[in-house]
Amino acid sequence: MRKAQAKKLPLAPDGKYNDKLVTRFVNNLMWDGKKSTAITIFYDALDKVSKITNEDGYEIWKKALQNVTPAVEVRSRRIGGATFQIPSEVRADRKISLSMKWLVRYSRERNGKTMADKLANEIIAASKGEGAAFKKKEDTHRMAEANKAFSHFKV
Repeated sequence: MRKAQAKKLPLAPDGKYNDKLVTRFVNNLMWDGKKSTAITIFYDALDKVSKITNEDGYEIWKKALQNVTPAVEVRSRRIGGATFQIPSEVRADRKISLSMKWLVRYSRERNGKTMADKLANEIIAASKGEGAAFKKKEDTHRMAEANKAFSHFKV
């Protein structure tokens, strides 16, 4: 028998925008427990975004997150010796997690001098509906659409 599921610890909102989503994003961005470095990178990236686009960097980041958030994904399920990719809705909490992880991951893979530059460029691309993170979302949706025939198996 499994133990009780761990309780989610409440996140403190960040200092600048007073938003828990920002704290969550910074936690995803953080490496080796270096939170202050991650915060600096994030705020620098938003400053660069606002300089490049002449709009509010925070709003563009929120729009980018919205554009990268998936609605459906495929999950593997073994039925009668065969493994099927079954499309399923993504939970609200997981949607946010996936979009943040994709933005951070693909910004790390980008070309650029600093992480703030890379993140800023990925945020701008995602807000326009371009970039690798947005492509990942599109691919996920395409995969779910292609496997719609197996949706009656449901996980």
